[in-house]
Amino acid sequence: MTPNHHGSPIALHRALMAIWGTGPGLQRLAAVNHNILGRRFIVVAFFFFAVGGVLSMLIRAQLATSHSAFVGPEIYNQIFTMHGTVMMFLFAIPMFEGLAMYLLPKLIGARDLAFPRLTAYGFWCYLFGGGIILVAMLMGVAPDGGWFMYTPLSSRPYTPGINADVWLLGITFVEISAVTAAVEITVTILKMRAPGMTLARMPIFAWYMLVTAGMMLVGFPPLILGSILLEMERAFDLPFFDPTRGGDALLWQHLFWLFGHPEVYIIFLPAAGALSTIIPTFARTPLVGYRAIVAAIVAMGFLSFGLWVHHMFTVGIPHLALAFFSAASALVAIPTAVQIFSWIATLAQGRPRFDIPMLYVAGFFIVFVMGGLTGVMLAMVPFNAQAHDSYFVVAHLHYVLVGGFVFPMLAAAYYWLPHFTGRLPVFKLSIPAFWLIFIGFNLTFFLMHLTGLMGMPRRIYTYPGNFGWDWLNLLSSVGGFILTSGFVLILVDIVLQFRLGLPFRRDPWQAGTLEWAMPTPPPAYNFAAIPRIDRRADQLEPHRMGAEIAAGRGYLGFTRLGRQETLGVDMMTGEPDQVIVLPRPTFLPLITALVTGVVFLGLLFKLYWLAAAAALCVLGMFLLWPLEIGQKRDTGPIDIGEGEAVPVSDEVGASPVWWGTLASLAVDAALFASLAFGALFLLVIAPGWPGPQAGAALWPYAAAAGLAMVVAALVRRRAEAVNGAGGSPMVPVGAALLLHAGAIVALVLLGFNLPDPTAHAAGAVCLALILYAIVHCGVGCLLSINTMLRIGGGFVSAIRNVDFRLGRAWADFTVVTGLVALALVLGVPAMAEVLR
Repeated sequence: MTPNHHGSPIALHRALMAIWGTGPGLQRLAAVNHNILGRRFIVVAFFFFAVGGVLSMLIRAQLATSHSAFVGPEIYNQIFTMHGTVMMFLFAIPMFEGLAMYLLPKLIGARDLAFPRLTAYGFWCYLFGGGIILVAMLMGVAPDGGWFMYTPLSSRPYTPGINADVWLLGITFVEISAVTAAVEITVTILKMRAPGMTLARMPIFAWYMLVTAGMMLVGFPPLILGSILLEMERAFDLPFFDPTRGGDALLWQHLFWLFGHPEVYIIFLPAAGALSTIIPTFARTPLVGYRAIVAAIVAMGFLSFGLWVHHMFTVGIPHLALAFFSAASALVAIPTAVQIFSWIATLAQGRPRFDIPMLYVAGFFIVFVMGGLTGVMLAMVPFNAQAHDSYFVVAHLHYVLVGGFVFPMLAAAYYWLPHFTGRLPVFKLSIPAFWLIFIGFNLTFFLMHLTGLMGMPRRIYTYPGNFGWDWLNLLSSVGGFILTSGFVLILVDIVLQFRLGLPFRRDPWQAGTLEWAMPTPPPAYNFAAIPRIDRRADQLEPHRMGAEIAAGRGYLGFTRLGRQETLGVDMMTGEPDQVIVLPRPTFLPLITALVTGVVFLGLLFKLYWLAAAAALCVLGMFLLWPLEIGQKRDTGPIDIGEGEAVPVSDEVGASPVWWGTLASLAVDAALFASLAFGALFLLVIAPGWPGPQAGAALWPYAAAAGLAMVVAALVRRRAEAVNGAGGSPMVPVGAALLLHAGAIVALVLLGFNLPDPTAHAAGAVCLALILYAIVHCGVGCLLSINTMLRIGGGFVSAIRNVDFRLGRAWADFTVVTGLVALALVLGVPAMAEVLR
């Protein structure tokens, strides 16, 4: 394990590139490096942004005049639905994911993200899922029930084709990318910072992304669950949302907006993180109120999950709940104001210099503050009742999202584009582009406040000519085309910068963050050596540090065994505690995503045999992922430079794999909590409960399943103890496999003894809970098989025991959620009788 030191920076660079680089041609499809994948996310997101922009122009062309016959109602509904879907799911979230994947390792001093193959798998899922939705639009079967897919409109009786299925399955496919990104970002920030970078020294952008990733871990599962339940209703007639059979259409709204409102802040916070990075650079002074901003964004993250009902003020919510959610909706303005005043104070305290990024920052201040003011108006229940479902809400939405995301992202694009290209802009097309965008946007959307207050409802494809809306809509449409011309200029400007921009050496903005201490465009390994950070990471000296890093002065300033090595640190202190060995390029993520796509296509075209076969193949592919990862002998602490030595991550308890598992279980817990919420919501709110009952026939199967899960969890713990003592753990691991398989058999028999799940929502909910437990027992079986394969391959020892810890954590989670699920299956009828 002796390091291979190189005599010169050039030799070190070449050696690192040989290890970290991605080959040419078809080998690019095997890329797992965050530089490549971050760029891919951004480019594809920009493409979808262009698609969404074209769709918006079609909408404005249709609404420019009254009684327009430009498109009919069916096509308009598809265009309107696709515009919202593309902008929210295929542009905004993937755009900041790409920016985070590209920037975060550079900002915190890492060579790559924690799980490069997971990043690659997420990208391919995003590309293929978005492609399915786009192809459906070109084939004329795009979703047409609105980007929010409200039931019962999106249920099969009212949307009988595959249009709604395209949305439900395509978006669920895309959301795999979002969940994997959340796990990736969380673990990378917590465990892969440069030595000395405590939480209090992190760059502010990292704090924003950490809170955003935490929100994604909890916020996306309700939408994923809602999409699964609605697809099950459409495919198998399970009446979760059918009020005539014990369901409730409002359950979809709750699940959707439990995701939908936090999503607004999930979109805004990364953009705000970019602003908090850009503004101090151009103000030439450190960010004012760093700790206050950290507290504000954490508060915003928590508050965002208590606001979803303000999208539902007019559905018949009890008055006390209306008062609570109205107050919470107004309260979230406080952490937002903390950030805005901090940015203003930073500008006031410094000596601002104005360049292209600051133009878009100024545009953000004006547009976003206006959107925030109308947001406070809509948080007030009486006004909301008047403006609900009018164009006033459309105007507010765009002022918040365009002001809070698009303007900051354009500022970020011009700020970090030199990092991507290694070139500075020559032509100043960005200046007229800004004015076209700013004027066009306000002309388009400010007037919508007026049309909304004059009574124009949203989501209509035409309108009469006797309400005075014509001239306002015509001006809005003119503004939309002006806005589009501004974005076309930006595209031209970016292309010119790539082709004709002036090369520069390092840090053109005189910034204080670590990403500017490397060559640009950046090498695949980011840092030839990882520096120690002794101050807040937005007050560094990239010019001085860059030369030292390139010369290999720091941690891991060498190569070893041809491995891709980076450092892991203690989450709190930032001191090195492990060497993380990352995987090399592989086609496994691409192939796994392709097979995953076959699963969703099989479901879409009702070829369930194909979907089931492909799902088994996906599980088999995932079993291949870890087979060659790890080491086959214990090495103890190894040299990392600077006179320090730490063990490899396989020999450490708090490894990235362990924290990634905990983050994944948080996603799973949010999904299960959403399912339990749905069951209890229907129990309390929906009519006609408890429905048909199975009586005592369920108890023996439930008891057998629960006992098998409990014993399996205990046996997994026993296997971990036997391995730790140096014994052979094959027998207890095999026993856990058989116990989880037995639990699956008992759960299947339990499901067959349920009342007809298509007759009443009570049976459908019980079936969903049982299926959840079956899936988790199945994953428990797979983890046991994986552990046995790893034992046979020599990747496990008393010290290298992460496989046992993961299996134990999963078995514990399975038994807790499984017992709660069984309690709900058995207890829901009795609770319904009590409530009745």
